[in-house]
Amino acid sequence: MTPGDAFDPITYELTRADLVAYAEAAGDPNPIHQDEDVARSVGLPGVIAHGMLTMGLAGRAVSTWTDGAEVVEIGCKFTNPVVVPADGSVEVCVSGTVKKVEDGLVTIALEVTCEGTKVLGMPKAVVRA
Repeated sequence: MTPGDAFDPITYELTRADLVAYAEAAGDPNPIHQDEDVARSVGLPGVIAHGMLTMGLAGRAVSTWTDGAEVVEIGCKFTNPVVVPADGSVEVCVSGTVKKVEDGLVTIALEVTCEGTKVLGMPKAVVRA
């Protein structure tokens, strides 16, 4: 990997069933991730995916691109919600570009979008090459 290398975007599909499974696995029963009325009552546009689930999809893409290289750092800001409809699904797209290679570490700048809107701010991952 060299600076400027771009990875092919990977798209993940999320459904409400995925949110229920993630909530159970993560121990996060917050109803904004499962109940439309509760989500709207707190000002959200609908049921939203967990921020950590969205970031986890970014990490999954990094692992795929790097053939499972050790991720030594991953981070982002949660900037926009991923709204998951009651019927059907929504797609989250992850793309990445190598920004730096130094001392055996590769820094990858990520872009994570849903329906064309960036949902994570300043996402990046650092992997051991």
